[in-house]
Amino acid sequence: MLIDDPQTLVSTDWLAAHLHDPDLRILDASWYMPDSDRNARAEYDAAHIPGARFFDIDEISDQRSELPHMAPPVEKFMSRMRAMGVGDGHQVVIYDGAGMFSAPRVWWTFRLMGKTDVAVLDGGFPKWQAEGRPVEDMPPMVKDRHMTVRRQASLIKDVTQVAAASKLGDYEIIDARPAERFRGEVEEPRPGLRSGHIPNSKNVPFSSLLNADGTMKTVTDLKSLFSGAGVDISKPAITTCGSGVTAAMLSLALERMGQPNHAVYDGSWAEWGMFSDLKVAKG
Repeated sequence: MLIDDPQTLVSTDWLAAHLHDPDLRILDASWYMPDSDRNARAEYDAAHIPGARFFDIDEISDQRSELPHMAPPVEKFMSRMRAMGVGDGHQVVIYDGAGMFSAPRVWWTFRLMGKTDVAVLDGGFPKWQAEGRPVEDMPPMVKDRHMTVRRQASLIKDVTQVAAASKLGDYEIIDARPAERFRGEVEEPRPGLRSGHIPNSKNVPFSSLLNADGTMKTVTDLKSLFSGAGVDISKPAITTCGSGVTAAMLSLALERMGQPNHAVYDGSWAEWGMFSDLKVAKG
């Protein structure tokens, strides 16, 4: 059974019990792959957990970059959160419509901005709905709230830092993509990218972190999963994936396992797979 932790993961029971707390803020952070034929905003408009605001991962990003949904500049994050009525002193709970897929990315974004009273809803919106809990289709009334941000540079890595880690082996580089993509056996869904993985990285597919109902596996099972993939969780880690979304699921799992020294490679394979001067491993 999940032990609720308002800084990492909370259950639907916990959220239901705290739903009307005045300082609770709920965010729908649903995001889907372009080929999924799902529209996150339209689904939010049709039904969401009462009081939830919609966090647009593509819009609340650094749109000066050619790479997809890179971490937003501090000023943009602060202004968007203020407009959504999310600020200092709030407990934030984030969910998504896939169960657990994109919500950890927004959990990590808050962490990057120095906010720690932030949790992902275990099992997400599908579990909430399956249990017959309340939903609504109206956006909440929002009042501006001031937010203080202290960006935590240690939680994010760029391509130069990842290339150095790949050579030196001083970090565990952990890739959340499906095994066949990691091994380079299939083409990448984004056109123009090479197949394979960062040399000396390990593979823990994001789907392997989850139970059949979309909840995250226990800490004991997670440790055994990472260990089975050859990951030494006592070492600092860099998490990566296709475009920096599911990498954050690995970061959340590491935090749950008591390893706080982790960072997301924000460019992930969308960046690494694009440049021919960066080495690629297969198999």
